[in-house]
Amino acid sequence: MGEGRVKDDVPVYGAMRQTDSRPKSERTTQEIHMRTKRKTPNIERRTSNAERKVPPFGVNEANSEYAAPKKIKYDLEDRLLEFAVAVVELTDDLPNTRAGNHIAGQLLRCGTSPYGHHGEVESAESRKDFIHKLKVCLKELRETRRWLRLVSRLKKMNRDPRLVACLAEAQELIRIFVASVRTTERGRNK
Repeated sequence: MGEGRVKDDVPVYGAMRQTDSRPKSERTTQEIHMRTKRKTPNIERRTSNAERKVPPFGVNEANSEYAAPKKIKYDLEDRLLEFAVAVVELTDDLPNTRAGNHIAGQLLRCGTSPYGHHGEVESAESRKDFIHKLKVCLKELRETRRWLRLVSRLKKMNRDPRLVACLAEAQELIRIFVASVRTTERGRNK
């Protein structure tokens, strides 16, 4: 068979094969491809975007039928990420002194680690491992809260509104993790 030619006797699944009395040289490539295209069985059936509720590429989700409900979904991972960003920005503004660098380093480590540890929580191998990793996040958040309290006592930083917001968010995250640990431990003891 020569190059660029399509084999004429390829089976067409799900439909009867039609014969064309014209010679192969007179048929267009599109006609040949249409005749040789097989139908997909149900197990390989493609799902259209409308069935999957996934917006097509380039569709602005805000003004389409695929837009999320108006109620904002609570996402702990995003909240921990935003907290880590706020801590990073806050530590960047600490004074460049020996004490400021020490506090910044400690705050940076404990303030950003809950975000990373939360990824470990999501991939826990057992309920016991899940609880342990939740407690590690909780421990880091409590340490962050202590360092933030120390920063709030520094004369140069005590008026920063970001500090108040970080302290409040640390406290809320601690409450969330305490509740998660209690709920999970209660479920383990049943």
